[in-house]
Parts: sequence; C-alpha cells; structure tokens
Amino acid sequence: MADRRLQVFHAVARHLSFTKAAEALFMTQPAVTFQIRQLEQQFNTRLFDRTQGRVTLTAAGVVALEFAERIIELSTELDHRMQQMSGQLAGPLLIGASMTVAEYMLPRVLGAFKARYPAVAPRLLVGNSDTIQARVAERSLDLGFIEGDSHMPSLSAEVICDDELRLTCAPSHPLAALESVSPQALEGHAHISREPGSGTREVVDHYLQSAGVAPDSLPRVMELGSPEAVKGLVATGVGYAIMSAATVSHEIRLGALVQIPLSPRLIRHLSIVYPKERIHSALVSSFVQFARQHLGEQAAGAAQVTAPGSHANLRSVS
Repeated sequence: MADRRLQVFHAVARHLSFTKAAEALFMTQPAVTFQIRQLEQQFNTRLFDRTQGRVTLTAAGVVALEFAERIIELSTELDHRMQQMSGQLAGPLLIGASMTVAEYMLPRVLGAFKARYPAVAPRLLVGNSDTIQARVAERSLDLGFIEGDSHMPSLSAEVICDDELRLTCAPSHPLAALESVSPQALEGHAHISREPGSGTREVVDHYLQSAGVAPDSLPRVMELGSPEAVKGLVATGVGYAIMSAATVSHEIRLGALVQIPLSPRLIRHLSIVYPKERIHSALVSSFVQFARQHLGEQAAGAAQVTAPGSHANLRSVS
C-alpha cells in the first residue's frame, strides 16, 4: 500500500545500487531510475549523489530514508491488520530460499499452499544462504529459508526441520561399498564441493574442522554453484560430494548414485529467518506453520529412501 516510489527509494538506499535494487524488486534498472527521478522532482531535491560509479545518499536522502522506513512499516502493519480482520489469506508472499530448499523441498509446499489459498501470490527468490539472509535483512523479502543457522544480528532464526548430509558418490566409487565413512577416511579421495557462501559448504567445512580434518587438505576437483551441477559431476565417478539426502532421492531410486552416512552423522538445521521486531501477518504466520509441517515430512521421507539397508540403496550398491 505504500507509495511505489518510496519502496523503490528504500531499496536503492539500502543497496546503494540501482542495479541491485532493480534485482531485489524484480524491476528493470531504467524503471528504478524513473521512479527515483519522479520522487526527486516531487521533493524538488536530489536524494542520491552518483559520482565515479558510487551511489551515496545526500543529506535530504538521509532524512527521506528515515521517513520512508517508518511509512513502509506502518503500511505493512495496516495491510496485516486488514487481512486479519477480513479473515482471509490473500496478497503477495515474498519468499527467499537457498538452493537445496528451493529446488528440492519448497516447490511442493508452495503448490499445496497455493491450492489451499488461491488468493495468495507467492514469489520465490533462489540464492545461496548468504544472499537470502541479506535480502531478508533489507526487507525486500518477507522471510527466507536457509541451510544452517543465521549469523546476522538483525534477523531472527527458527529451526524448521532437520536435514542429514551424507557422502554421495557413483556406485563404482571405492567409497560406495562402505557402510559408513569417517572424515579421516575422506583424505586422498577427490572432493567436489559447493561454492563459498553456500550453506551446505559452511556446514560441511565446520563438520570437517570439528573432526580435525582441514577442508583445504582434501583434494578438491571443483567448486560448483548448484546441487544439480554437483550431482552431474559426481555421477561421472571423478569424485564424491557431501550432499543432502533430499537432493538425491530420485538418483538413489534409479541407481545412479549411492549415499553413505558419515560417522559421526552430519545433521544440520534448515532454518527460517525474518527481521527482528517485525509484526508478522496472518499470511506469513500461516505459511510458516504450513511449511514447518510439510518440510518436516519431506525430510523424513527423503531420509527413509536413502537410509542404509533400504531397498533402493542396496540396489544402487550392487
């Protein structure tokens, strides 16, 4: 309900970048520039200085940002109160999710939620955990799903379900015949990892360090930016990866990949993050409750499919 120009101004002021603001708002950069120009004409003053490729707030821009934040917050609260009084769930729902959650777990949740509440318009932004947290912190997203825990003091984090990470390799790989794998047993085997900033990468590195194995000491074949790319390379047999059970259940059933539990087991949290001290609408609260139930069921189902001794896993090893 807040003036669109104020929303655009707020995004540019938070990013100090017209390009990043356009990406966050799902707009083109010329459209963002036009909205800012209109606002500056209305106030008859410049709100940003653009010099040597840098964007900074003017003194007037600093004042405008303070009021814009208050106006947007009040507008959001008004929308929430009206929805609660109407008793209906409707309107936009801006969600961010890390790649593992977005690609393998969240689509079914969003589909089921949309079927139950047709007037809701979800929009999903996919990125690594660091990117999602940044977007939630700047309030261009209502909430985000990340792998692991949040390290940003401006965000609240709530564990929504657990997810086990296991060694993943081709059936022909030397490690495929083992019942479990210790971190020390990984030394000497080629490793395929996610990129820096990935929640999976952070959790795996911390696990190895806790076991006394330096992540950099493992021979790394490649760093890749998506679970699909990692699975494709692992299937060639050139190396192993440590991946979520939820990402490979289909390949396990087909016999293309094998998963072996780590010893000790590596179980991480999948968390939902949202800004602190923010009133949550009935829509956001309902979606969080809905997602918590369905994601928990999915994680449990994926763990059962890839569990040691399961029919699918035994067929893959043989």
